[in-house]
Parts: sequence; C-alpha cells; structure tokens
Amino acid sequence: MLVRPHPISIEWPLRWLEVMAAVPECRGQPLRCIDLADSTHRGRVKRLLAAENTGVLEPLTHATAILAFDFDGTLAPIVADRDSAGMRHRTTELFAALCERYRCAVISGRSRGDVGERIGSAKVQYVIGNHGMEAPQSILAWREEMQEARVRLESAFSEIPGVEVEDKSYSLTIHYRHAPAKRGARMAIEAALAALPFRMRSVPGKLVVNLVPLDAPHKGDALRQLMAETEAKTALYVGDDVTDEDVFLLSPNPGIVSVRIGLSKTSAAAYYLRDQREIDALLSRLLALPASLER
Repeated sequence: MLVRPHPISIEWPLRWLEVMAAVPECRGQPLRCIDLADSTHRGRVKRLLAAENTGVLEPLTHATAILAFDFDGTLAPIVADRDSAGMRHRTTELFAALCERYRCAVISGRSRGDVGERIGSAKVQYVIGNHGMEAPQSILAWREEMQEARVRLESAFSEIPGVEVEDKSYSLTIHYRHAPAKRGARMAIEAALAALPFRMRSVPGKLVVNLVPLDAPHKGDALRQLMAETEAKTALYVGDDVTDEDVFLLSPNPGIVSVRIGLSKTSAAAYYLRDQREIDALLSRLLALPASLER
C-alpha cells in the first residue's frame, strides 16, 4: 500500500476516547475517534433503502465503479463460532449474480485465504484480507512482529477463560465472546497490550480486539488504492464495525457511497441499513438497476 494510515498509535477497547487523547504522538492531530464523535455529523446519516434515496445507487453501476463489502456482519451474519461463519443461501445467490455483472471486492478482517473460502461461487475480482493489509500485490513485512505479539499475548491469557488469540499471519484478533466475565477480560486485554515491547494499532470490535502493525495500511487505504489502480471514479462500501470507519471517513469524497450495517450516530458513514439481513435487499436493488450501465 502506498498511503500510510492515520498517525494513531492505539485504540483501546475501554475508555478509548480518553486513552487516545492521552497519547503524546496524537496530541494536536485530527484523531479519528474525535472525528467519529463530531456532533456536526450526527443526524446526517440516512437510511439507504428509504424511498427518497432510490437514486443514490445509480452512479455505482457505471463500468468503472467498485462495489466493496466487508464479510462478517455484512455479507454474513455475526455468529458465536467464527469458524462457522458464512453467507445465507439467498445472500450467496445474490452476491454471485452481482459479481457477474459488476466489479466487486471483499475487504475483510479475516485472512485473504480464509475469506476467499467463504464467498462460495461468487467470482469476486478483488479479495483483500487482514483489514486492508493483505492485497494481492501487497509487500507484507510484519509477520515476525505479529508472531512475537502472539506468543506474549497467549502467555498473558493462558489462565483467563474464554479469551483466545486468532493468528492471521499479518494481524491478530483477540476474542473474548466466550469469556464469562467480559469486563475482567477487557481489563486483562488492556494490560497485556500495554505490556507489549512495541506499539501496535488496536481496534475494538464486537467482543474482539483487532491488532495490526502500527504502520500497516487499513481498509480505507485498501479501497483508495484499489480505486486508483482500477481508475474507478465511484465506489460503494458496506461494513458494520469500527475497522470499517477508516473507509467511512473517505465518504466526503462525492464518488464514495459509505453504508453501515446498523444505525450509529457516531459513525462517519453517510448511509445505513437497519440490520445485516437488509444486505439481501441492497444486493437485489443493485441487481435491479438499469443494465445499460453495467460493465
């Protein structure tokens, strides 16, 4: 990736606004966490499938557009067992049809190989894993650091029930969905991250904490580079989590339509779907657009 991420060193799963404000390297910088809470954005997010927004998607069917989606929580519902995650049958059919007609991308926190096995028969042109790090031509130089972090974190969590570290080669995800004491688990995660001998970028999610190297590209960088490489003038991005905010922050660009799964007044997304099940309605609406603009 050519574009470096925002100069943010850590984002804690607890009290992350206060912690971020206390990071010396970030003082005086436009923090993303402050941007997300910017009161000027609140109230502007619109329901994408509302009748008054029917024209929003039409420019996205142009031949140079990119239609990009997160996987977990977006194309597929969130499940307790991450290994069993997958798209519903109807979603699989719709997404496969969409990929036949338009240039589509999946930008996931999972490893590229993992998410590639979960998209069924869909002929997705671009699959990018590890939160934007793992693009097809990426130069990946962070594995050694991730492995050292994994060993230290597994040791720190060895006696904490329900907390486990998922190794995705170039990033890590700490899961605590099955921890009987969620607050205690989060406190232990904070302490373990603070004890690491090197700084990492930590992004909280839904009962997970995602860890990537400090200077690694994120999902916003991935979409921006993909648009540059393919000369795309417009793009759609649909996501559901904190890691997707890096893409949503690009939405002031008039060519990018950003959509969040679930309404959040603190999200930078311009539009929202009520819940994950509405992804089928969005895919259907995209497929129903005029065929004359297809690639």
